[in-house]
Amino acid sequence: MRLNGKVAIVTGGGSGFGEGIMKKFVAEGAKVVVADRNAEAASSVAAALGANAASLHADVTVTADVAAMLETAKRQFGGLDILVNNAGIGHLPQPLDELDEASFDQITAVNMKAIYLAAKQIVPYFKQKKRGAILNIASTAGVSPRPNLTWYNASKGWVITATRGMAIELAPFGIRVNALNPVAGETPLLATFMGDDTPENRARFLATIPLGRFSTPEDLGNAAAFLCSDEASMITGVAMEIDGGRCI
Repeated sequence: MRLNGKVAIVTGGGSGFGEGIMKKFVAEGAKVVVADRNAEAASSVAAALGANAASLHADVTVTADVAAMLETAKRQFGGLDILVNNAGIGHLPQPLDELDEASFDQITAVNMKAIYLAAKQIVPYFKQKKRGAILNIASTAGVSPRPNLTWYNASKGWVITATRGMAIELAPFGIRVNALNPVAGETPLLATFMGDDTPENRARFLATIPLGRFSTPEDLGNAAAFLCSDEASMITGVAMEIDGGRCI
């Protein structure tokens, strides 16, 4: 029960890593707001988690929807202690000069601008409370880029740098900011990164991971619960790799 009494928002909580984080948070005693642009997925996850979860249809690139996340946490559970910026998007592997502009704009909006919008809404609230934990889900792509995913790699490198900048600026207010860098995992984005989810492509990806498996939602949930708990009260500005040794 390391998160007992805490209230958290998890964006992109309707599937994948976000769902794994939600489940772990509730198991550790937290109350959670599942924010996802897929309203049905958010509702389904919240229903499975019971009375300690509420769902919200939210697009993290829209200011009004991001503001609604905080208001939902206040209305449903009386406040907010933890923000997990998990929502993310990738692009199919392709030469960097061939990605269309609309896809590039979507990557920057979801992977980057959404963190800015969330900070605009939630950091003032945390400053007033003199405490809070923010966790940004980055990627090993921001540390050890794969070819033909250049603009996705760049967006996740931005997340890591933003995390460090936020951490140093917000530390005097009692706000901790950390990141997780998962390797490719068993999530809806896996096929996007590989181009095609084939046994051959999986084997090629797994060959780059020393521990020989993909990251799982449970792996991310376990790490997130620790970094967002009071046990990690001296940890800020860290981008923890959950990658089976890929970045060594």
